[in-house]
Amino acid sequence: MKSIVTVVGSMNMDLVIKVNEIPQIGETLLGNELLQIPGGKGANQGVAIAKLNNEIIFLGKVGKDVFGDALIESMKESGVNIEHIEKTDESTGIAVINVDKHGNNNIIVIPGANGNVDKEYLQRHLIAFEKADIVVFQLEVPLETVKEGLKIARKLGKTTILNPAPAYELDDEIIENIDILIPNEHELERISKIKITDQDSILKAANKLLHKGIRQIIVTLGSKGVLYIDTRGHKFFEAYKVNVVDTTAAGDSFIGGFVSSYIENGNIERSIEMGQKTAALAIQKVGAQSSLPTKEEVDNFR
Repeated sequence: MKSIVTVVGSMNMDLVIKVNEIPQIGETLLGNELLQIPGGKGANQGVAIAKLNNEIIFLGKVGKDVFGDALIESMKESGVNIEHIEKTDESTGIAVINVDKHGNNNIIVIPGANGNVDKEYLQRHLIAFEKADIVVFQLEVPLETVKEGLKIARKLGKTTILNPAPAYELDDEIIENIDILIPNEHELERISKIKITDQDSILKAANKLLHKGIRQIIVTLGSKGVLYIDTRGHKFFEAYKVNVVDTTAAGDSFIGGFVSSYIENGNIERSIEMGQKTAALAIQKVGAQSSLPTKEEVDNFR
């Protein structure tokens, strides 16, 4: 029987504006192109895992509008189980993303319906937790919902993975129910309350969280690579060198690749390599879900 991943998270329509450079405060610039691309950290991760030939159940909400319909259809086409997605009177979440000619971006998110993903909604869809082997969370839905979801998953004996983005301070009740934490250095700094300046400070921050109950921490460092830490030690993984077009969903694609491999073999090192390959392919294309690679593309990546 095929293993199942349940992803609890956000669904946004990304309005991507391509510019030569990202404007400064008070500055007006001409854009080159406007794209409408399905996104949201939760949806991106769900689609990333599904496109790598895994069975995905998604928990989230959209509005009763054209953006919501388009997001659901996009996820369905990618092979995600959408039967638990609910529609609400709140408008669908939107992200406005500026992408410059070097692939750098800045993002403004309007949560909309994502803010209505509450504890009662999770309780209505407990079967999605019961069926899962791994449950994946991010922080674009309310923190109380993430806390409740982690508790449910832990009580059912599921492996829990949290990508703590966007960055928030997390209380110990959340931290103690995380098996694998996948932050970048900024998110790690916010959670640990330790200033991150180098590898030693990353290790200090990670060990503080490990002592609170997290089993494994994978710190994504963008073009600098990935640092893995557990109670036995740490290991650094170099990033692949590729031509960067757009870094939107780089972290989401890494998590997609990592989870896809981890649910098959349970090997952290092989799974990090899979995450690295998936991210390297994604950042060579524009957009969030539109950039996520298939398993065949990842398998053929060298």
